[in-house]
Amino acid sequence: MSTIPLQLGITPVRRKPFDGQPLEEVIAKLSDEVRELYTADQVPWVIGYSGGKDSTAVLQLVWNAIAALPAEQRTKTVHVISTDTLVENPVVAAWVTTSLETMEKAAAEQGLPIEPHRLTPEIKDTFWVNLIGRGYPAPRPKFRWCTERLKIKPSNSFIRNVVAAHGEAIMVLGIRKTESQARARAMEKHEKRRVRDRLSPNANLPNSLVYSPVEDWTNDDVWEYLMQKPNPWGYNNQDLLTMYQGASGDGECPLVVDSTTPSCGSSRFGCWTCTLVEQDKSMSAMIQNDDEKEWMRPLLDLRDKLDAPFGYFEEGEEGLPAGRKLPYPRPDQPARDFRRMNGKVTVYTRRTDGEEVPIHGPYLQKFRQEWLKDLLDAQTWIRANAPEHVKNIELITLDELHEIRRIWVFDKHEVEDSLPRIYKESTGEDFPGGPLDEQLVMGADEMELLKELCEDDDLHYDMVRELLSVERKYRTMSRRAGLFQALETAVKKGYYEDSADAIDFAQRKNKWREESPTHLTLDEETGIDAPA
Repeated sequence: MSTIPLQLGITPVRRKPFDGQPLEEVIAKLSDEVRELYTADQVPWVIGYSGGKDSTAVLQLVWNAIAALPAEQRTKTVHVISTDTLVENPVVAAWVTTSLETMEKAAAEQGLPIEPHRLTPEIKDTFWVNLIGRGYPAPRPKFRWCTERLKIKPSNSFIRNVVAAHGEAIMVLGIRKTESQARARAMEKHEKRRVRDRLSPNANLPNSLVYSPVEDWTNDDVWEYLMQKPNPWGYNNQDLLTMYQGASGDGECPLVVDSTTPSCGSSRFGCWTCTLVEQDKSMSAMIQNDDEKEWMRPLLDLRDKLDAPFGYFEEGEEGLPAGRKLPYPRPDQPARDFRRMNGKVTVYTRRTDGEEVPIHGPYLQKFRQEWLKDLLDAQTWIRANAPEHVKNIELITLDELHEIRRIWVFDKHEVEDSLPRIYKESTGEDFPGGPLDEQLVMGADEMELLKELCEDDDLHYDMVRELLSVERKYRTMSRRAGLFQALETAVKKGYYEDSADAIDFAQRKNKWREESPTHLTLDEETGIDAPA
């Protein structure tokens, strides 16, 4: 049971589930409410299902309530959507996928208008396409590019399609006020704008309302309901509890599947690649509590490498207090280009010491290739050593690999086309993609020779390689509109001697802008001290 926090020195009070009300009475009232709302109109329902305890409780509640209606009143479709980010914890991903399959069969057998849907992000939005392909740095609180692409866009796209087809939609969610103070404040704010007793407006999607039947429940209420009421689509809720316990270091603290929901002990249970937390405590606990899950260790190692791939200052260095390790600056900066994604160099003034430092851009080619090799190595090892039920695990899909290859060769002009070689080295198999010989400027041997001629000057090599790639792209065009602009862009990105020269130029340009008038004549502009 949950504990109510009191003043220091006062014995905490153990809260009884449902505030002491009988479970049957609480469920009966909620079931009547669900049936009343369901039969009030023809607006379709969309239930968000993550596989966790809250969404399971809500779906179970709705399922049982609708099943009690006469067949002629079950006229409205209930969509059950579950978003698979493709980097979910494999244990939970398998649980949810199997649950959706079981759910679909059970709904058909019971004559219920419940339709499960497994949603995935578009290939261009997946985690690995953005991190390994485009070079986006691992997500951080100030650059949380993953949530929008992996979770929000797929579900919002589905809901918009429902709204477009029916004019309106009602979202049924397992959100609860006791999850966090922020969640409670947000829910109470929307309560004031309710159009019916229990339907709140959706701040993000027009023409959609939110129904949260378990909003006042506590953790204890949820678990009491799940443990005492059987799952209507044939799953065992006791197995769900076991999975929660296995994801905690002490075997008691529950895991969290929904990334918007706070979790106990500062742990979370969602994407195994998540770098928004200091440590993936749930996966660590699963490995610790179950020898059969030792196969997940390569995932944990890779996640930790993504989080802090480069050295920390040890305790006592650079004036750090003993016993602390802090990255300075951000630990992945040596792996990132000093130029932004568009090739520009941008500096900002650091608050701590007033020094002007660069805003680093995407991961460099070398490190993106290293991430891909590590990922494929982990996948190959798991397939060879994991239990039978995960032998065919896919940490990265072939569609993602094809898109990463396209980005590397055509968008980033990395015409060496190294992906098939890396795939062969890691898996022992040929990459299932056609050759790009006709679309490449030079072969691998010629590119190696070019690199030797550049004498390890990476900036010079990258610029010449991109110039050749741009020329090859425009060679067969009848109209070459944009050719000179593309060539100029390639030159601008590589006309520095090195990163220090580029940063120095950006700093001088900032200083010049501060000291010079807003509008300059041509004569004034020629006086700028800039490299050729």
